[in-house]
Amino acid sequence: MELNNIQPAAGAKHAKRRVGRGIGSGLGKTAGRGHKGQKSRSGGFHKVGFEGGQMPLQRRLPKRGFKSLATPYKAEVRLSDLASLPVEDIDLLALKQAGLVHELARVVRVIKSGELTKKVNLKGLIATKGAKEAIEAAGGTLA
Repeated sequence: MELNNIQPAAGAKHAKRRVGRGIGSGLGKTAGRGHKGQKSRSGGFHKVGFEGGQMPLQRRLPKRGFKSLATPYKAEVRLSDLASLPVEDIDLLALKQAGLVHELARVVRVIKSGELTKKVNLKGLIATKGAKEAIEAAGGTLA
C-alpha cells in the first residue's frame, strides 16, 4: 500500500447537492424552498424558539426550581469515610488529599452515616448534631 493509492471506500463520497441549477437537476427554480413565505426569501429566518408571534413554549411554561451557585464549594463526608482515613487529625486539606471531597470544596459537613469507632480530631469542619455526638462518643474532638 502506498500513500498515493489510498482512496475512500466505494460510496463513501458523493457530490454535494447543487440547488438552483436548472429544471433537470430536480432542484431548479425555487431550489427546494417551495413557494412564497418567510423561509423562501433570502434573509428570511427567525430566532430559535420563535413561533410566529405566539407566546413561545419556553415562556408559556412556569419557571421552576433553583440552582445554587454555592453547590461546588460545599461537600459532605460520612462518619464511615472518616473511619477509613489513616490519620487522626482531620482537616479540609487531609480530606482533599484523600480524595473524599472535591478540590473546590471550602465548607465540609460531617454527617451521621456509618460507624465511627476510632478517635478523630476535626479541625475547621462542620458536623451535624448526630455526627458530633458520635465523634465525641468515640473519644474524638471537634474544633
